[in-house]
Amino acid sequence: MNEEKLLSIIIPIFNEEKTLLKVLENVQKFKKNLSSIEVIAVNDGSTDNSLEILNENSHLYDSLINNPFNKGKGSAARDGLEVAIGKYITFQDADLEYDPNDLIKFLKVIEKFEPDLIIGSRFKYSDYTRSHLFINRMGNFLITFLFNIFYQTTFTDIYSCYICFKKELFDHKLLKTDGFEQQAEMLCKIVKNGKIFFEVPINYNGRSHEDGKKIKFYHIFYVIYQIIIGRFK
Repeated sequence: MNEEKLLSIIIPIFNEEKTLLKVLENVQKFKKNLSSIEVIAVNDGSTDNSLEILNENSHLYDSLINNPFNKGKGSAARDGLEVAIGKYITFQDADLEYDPNDLIKFLKVIEKFEPDLIIGSRFKYSDYTRSHLFINRMGNFLITFLFNIFYQTTFTDIYSCYICFKKELFDHKLLKTDGFEQQAEMLCKIVKNGKIFFEVPINYNGRSHEDGKKIKFYHIFYVIYQIIIGRFK
């Protein structure tokens, strides 16, 4: 039986050949000399050279899951959760929007408080955040505002990629969604089952849809639906 790790970093990947190697290298730099951390790469049916990059750089991660076809980011996250042995789980997008060095802040909060959930806020940023479309900012404000009302929290950015939570707080096998709305489904379960929540400032270099960003504004409606039904389940 594998010994439990402190933190599992799950990297869902779909057609990220331009940034994947740099992300893996940055995560490995963060992980260096930290034996309590594992890195799980999940190739979600990429049709570019992402799988080739992964195969050529197996020293940069601990486990690889290769899906033959694209099933969605949520499905890739669930695949990673299936094999993760960390007490805490976090996700790393395979682009360069988020800096893995910010995960050090998560480890400090874990060591000091043993929280149930930590969210990295792009709006209480550490050194920098890239300006993005006003409509996206308003969408994020709306879903965060609704979440805070329904769950009596005070978060500023619930749809940051950087969430870190105790794996024991919910059964990943019971997750129903496979798209971007899955993060809302997970957060609803975590907050309902947990008690101690933190936010930390992070840096953010957001990319545009022309650069390869995949989330669309209409995804907000799926997220809102999850927030509402999650409160009353």
